[in-house]
Order: sequence, then structure tokens, then C-alpha cells
Amino acid sequence: MEPVTTSVSVALWMAFWIVVLVALFVDLAVLNKHHGHVSIKEAAVMVCAWISLAAVFGGAIWLAEGPGHALEFYTGYVLEYSLSVDNMFVFILIFGYFAVPHDLQPKVLLWGILGAVVMRFLFIFVGIQLISAFSWMIYVFGALLIFTAAKMLLQKEDEQVDPGQSFILKLFKKIMPVKADYHGENFFVKENAKWLATPLFTALLVIEMSDVIFALDSIPAVLGITRDTFLVYSSNIFAIIGLRSLYFLLSGMAGKFPYLKYGISVILFFVGVKMLLSHFVPVPVPLSLGIIVLVLALSIVASKLFPPQENA
Repeated sequence: MEPVTTSVSVALWMAFWIVVLVALFVDLAVLNKHHGHVSIKEAAVMVCAWISLAAVFGGAIWLAEGPGHALEFYTGYVLEYSLSVDNMFVFILIFGYFAVPHDLQPKVLLWGILGAVVMRFLFIFVGIQLISAFSWMIYVFGALLIFTAAKMLLQKEDEQVDPGQSFILKLFKKIMPVKADYHGENFFVKENAKWLATPLFTALLVIEMSDVIFALDSIPAVLGITRDTFLVYSSNIFAIIGLRSLYFLLSGMAGKFPYLKYGISVILFFVGVKMLLSHFVPVPVPLSLGIIVLVLALSIVASKLFPPQENA
């Protein structure tokens, strides 16, 4: 079995956090300047900038740690980013359900991403420790990915997530009353000496909980590529911190890639099988990267060339 490693230098960890914090600050300044009204062209430019930044950081890993670690980073990044695309469509649904104004959406996304940065670290740490202590956990994670892939493939088009039925949201409403109207950028307001939550906070709460659910798929998936804590976490975070730009790009392009979810489900199935066979038939990282990129490309091309026929 591939050992759990944390071999990268402290300097690389420091460089990673400096790049992430500076990039988040720049992204915050750019998106807040637009007050949530970002054109598809502007969003596409920002998405390309984030992808380029990840590519450059992967190059730094190549120089510092060698091509093997760099390929693991790139594969983990592409995998996590492809999973994030599907997650963004759920975010679009959540914002629509809570009728979050465009100028408030960047704030919810920012706090959602910051929360995801913290939660992903905890999930990754726990996941790696479980695999390290119990080698059979790799089979549990593999089976989970295959189950998720099958569920995505069998899900009907008219089956949508209902944010209002979230268990955590129902529980929260029993603890704290929620106002029906927005109060600017406030998550909470005080009326008659009593604190009330606004719909902005409930939208954030549901987004955070949805990211927890997404992590149950994405963390095992990237652990199927590498066990190195730094590579798992850095590839995850580079995929996450660019989600605000990706959201505004996909919100203007929703429905244009109908076969993308099938491609993502195939990728999850592939990684799940890879994990189940890891003790018997190791799959080289370059081959994993090639398969993931090929499946994504085919699903996008198929969506443009052979769009599904709408019922008359």
C-alpha cells in the first residue's frame, strides 16, 4: 500500500499559504468591486487566472519536489475542480431558492469558501489518518465513490435538491428565529432585544452543509490519487478558492453542458475502482490524469455536438 507522507518542506507550505491568502485578497477586491454583477467574459478571465495560478504552483512543486509530486498535484487539482463544477450548479439552486440578491452573493461565497478551507483540512486529516491506521478504509472510500457515481447516473433530470428540506436548516430554525427579509449584508439583526437570523445566513448555512456532503465524495476521490497530506490539501484548496469566479461563469452558462454530470460520475467510478484495486493493480498517476481530462473533454464536446432533444 502507498504510504502516508508529508515530505514537502516547510518553505513550500509557507509559499502555499502566502499564495492562497494573496490570491483570495485579490479575488475579494475584484469581485466586490463588481457587486456580484460579473459578466461571463469577466468570470472566464478570472477562472483562467485561477487555473493558471494552480498550474504555476504545480510547476513550483515540480522544481522543489520532482515531477512525481507535481503530477499528483495536477491530477488531484483537475479531479477536484471537475467535481466542483457539479457543486456549483447546486450553489446556483441554493441562491435561487433563497432569492439571494446578486450584490450579496459574493459575500456568501467568500464565507462559504473560507469555511470549506477549514473543513477540508479536518476531513483530509481524518481521512489520511483512517487510511494510515486501517488499510481497509481504502475499500470503504472506493465503494462510496462507486455508489455516488451510480446515484448520479441514475438520478432523473427532474429530481432536484430542495434546500428548504435541509436537516441542519430545520434544526437551526428551532434554535433561532429567521426573518423573512434581507437586511443588507447582515447575517444577524437585533430586534426588540432579540437576535434574529437573516435569509443571508440561512443561505450560507445550507451552502456550508452542502460542502460537507461534497467533501464526502471529493476527499476520498483525491486520496485515490495520492496520500501526501500537502498534495491532497493544496490541490483541494486551489480548486476551492477559485469557486467564486467559477460560480459566476457557470451561473451564466447553466444548462449548456448537459452531459457534464455523466462525465463526472464516470470519473468518480474510475477513481472508486482504482481505490478498490490499489493493492493489486496500481494505476500510474499520469494515466489517471489522462483519463480524467479525456472524460471531461468528451462530456463537454458531446454536450455541444449532440445536445439532448427537448420534449415538444
